[in-house]
Amino acid sequence: MLQYTIAVEGMACSMCESHVNEAARKAFPKAKEVTSSHSKGQTQILCENRLDEDALRSAISATGYQVLSIQSAPYEKKGLFSFRK
Repeated sequence: MLQYTIAVEGMACSMCESHVNEAARKAFPKAKEVTSSHSKGQTQILCENRLDEDALRSAISATGYQVLSIQSAPYEKKGLFSFRK
């Protein structure tokens, strides 16, 4: 699984977060999870496969927000007993 962290400029409230989340979900309906934080200025997407970064930029930019950067990294779920590893 991959975790994408997108730096988004222009989000000021929870409604802005909803707009960005909705745009990402429409562009990538197979994403497992999409969350945004206006206070951090970022959106995180969890998915099984690589995303088309240009399509992601276009989807978010179409809502009126600016994508500053996109980073991807392998994601490993951290559970209650993850300290045992």
